[in-house]
Amino acid sequence: MPMKRCTSATRKGARRSLFLATAFCAAAFAQSGDWPNYGNDPGGERFSPLDQINKGNVSQLKVAWTYHTGDVSDSSKYGSRSAFETTPIMVDGTLYLSTAFNRIVALDPETGKERWTYDPHIDLQAGYSEGLMNRGVSYYKGRIFLGSIDARLICVNASDGKPCAGFGVNGQIDLTKGIANIRHKGEYEETSPPAIVDDLVIAGSGISDNNRVEMPSGVVRAFDYKTGALRWSWYPLGAETRTGAANAWSVIATDAARHLVFVPTGSASPDYFGGERKGDNKWANSIVALDSRTGKLVWGFQLVHHDLWDYDTASPPLLTTLIRNGLHIPVVVQGNKTGNVFVLNRETGKPVFDVEERAVPKSDTPGEDASPTQPFPVAPPPLTLQRLTPDDAYGVTAEEKQGCREHMASLRNEGMFTPPSVKGTLVFPGNIGGMNWSGYAFDPGSQTLVTNTLRIAFDVRLYPRDRFDAAEKEAIAGKLRAEFAAQLGTPFGMSRDALLSPKQIVPCNNPPWSTLVAVDLADGKIRWTVPLGDKTLAGLGGPIVTAGGLIFIGAAWDAKFRAFDVQTGKELWAGQLPVPAAATPMTYRGKSGKQFVVIAAGGHGKLPIPLGDTVVAYTLP
Repeated sequence: MPMKRCTSATRKGARRSLFLATAFCAAAFAQSGDWPNYGNDPGGERFSPLDQINKGNVSQLKVAWTYHTGDVSDSSKYGSRSAFETTPIMVDGTLYLSTAFNRIVALDPETGKERWTYDPHIDLQAGYSEGLMNRGVSYYKGRIFLGSIDARLICVNASDGKPCAGFGVNGQIDLTKGIANIRHKGEYEETSPPAIVDDLVIAGSGISDNNRVEMPSGVVRAFDYKTGALRWSWYPLGAETRTGAANAWSVIATDAARHLVFVPTGSASPDYFGGERKGDNKWANSIVALDSRTGKLVWGFQLVHHDLWDYDTASPPLLTTLIRNGLHIPVVVQGNKTGNVFVLNRETGKPVFDVEERAVPKSDTPGEDASPTQPFPVAPPPLTLQRLTPDDAYGVTAEEKQGCREHMASLRNEGMFTPPSVKGTLVFPGNIGGMNWSGYAFDPGSQTLVTNTLRIAFDVRLYPRDRFDAAEKEAIAGKLRAEFAAQLGTPFGMSRDALLSPKQIVPCNNPPWSTLVAVDLADGKIRWTVPLGDKTLAGLGGPIVTAGGLIFIGAAWDAKFRAFDVQTGKELWAGQLPVPAAATPMTYRGKSGKQFVVIAAGGHGKLPIPLGDTVVAYTLP
């Protein structure tokens, strides 16, 4: 059953009961065996009702087919390295995906045979801040929509890949039009699939971090799905603000029955010094609910006040129904790079579990006025560690461990939310998480939320303007390994670097450096935590959950694709991929009646792992 029918049914059911409408929509997905959205349903549960592959037979999984996109770049030929992050969708007997070069591909889901491709001809030489990448496409009423890395909203026919007649100009809209402060190509991008609700296509943006104060606005816009005409715009920091960003670069969720759009927003510009953006900077670092018909703010909840750590709301919102104390509560689950998970009433934005404003360290940087408090959920508990001390230092050898201990002891470190400093600050979790865009999956039967987390500390430091240029030159010359950013318009440039052992062998904190965590969301308690990856790092790429009692996830740098028991966290199967998979998998039932599990294995351009271009499908023999 295609998504348009599910949407229609939701609206009819809403007249009687929003809960019944949600149940009807979920039943429609169950009957189809499709995976029609990035997170399967528009609310992003990432749950499949398919159970042909289950705990009893998952060990028998074999490769059914592979497909090579041919789109991979190590930057020797093109302007950026590639990151193959796509999650395919399956609608009405066709598999659709996007490549690292932003081509749209339609495949036969039984064989992986190519049916058609569409090439938007992005400029491969441009220096995109996110590299050459795209996370996926969206489907609506026979049309495929893509937000391209060069900031176009593209519409093609699902049947043949030809541009949609009447949509924008030749099936495209230039999303840079009307956006101020764009200074060069690659500074304003689209990386995630657009959201669709009420005949509208809704797009956020990806904006490069830390460059300057006056960055492009993080405006969220809705376009008519037929014509591409602009219907509404919402500005997270207000339309007239001087500072920019606070952009929605992650996946947006929708609730058609309630006419709500759930937008996760990132940090205001620049990330690590906020002297030019006083106050809490609402609605940056937030989850907001907008009226899908008008773009008006219904409610907002800020996860981090006056962000100084690049703690974006990177994880996609997850909409589900929580059964708690005998009540069915419509909720939005929103995780953060801090490792905190907030469970909010979907209609009001009020926390289901209490949230406390707790005092946090003050800034010692001239001109900085850090928020005196930050919100902490009472439940669930943090899904990752939130503080390191020199006693937690790790190293393969005693010498390496001592080097890590001394480095950690030299940094300002008063726990999470210690502000950046000229001395250098230990930031943990770092800007990659906690939880990142990988997000989470939810098993409605057991009320279990599953997510992967990262545990890597960072050395973040500020450089007065008169010292920044010299420090950056040292980094360019290879004398410093940190990543530098100018933060123009402020008195300070900055650097950040993963806190690694002196010989760059391993992170300076004790393993595991990545975990898979399951949370009983009804009680707000952690069920289990297990390491993710075989004595190695794991990173980007999230989980899905199936009615077969399984969790599927890649992400690990050992290039394995794994299945875990959702009840216990026990690893039940691992398949070897050609390269690591920095993408979220999906599953569907083909015309043959067989269940397939598919993942994109292509590495990631910003990580020291091999690159590739392979889509791998698994099924039972």
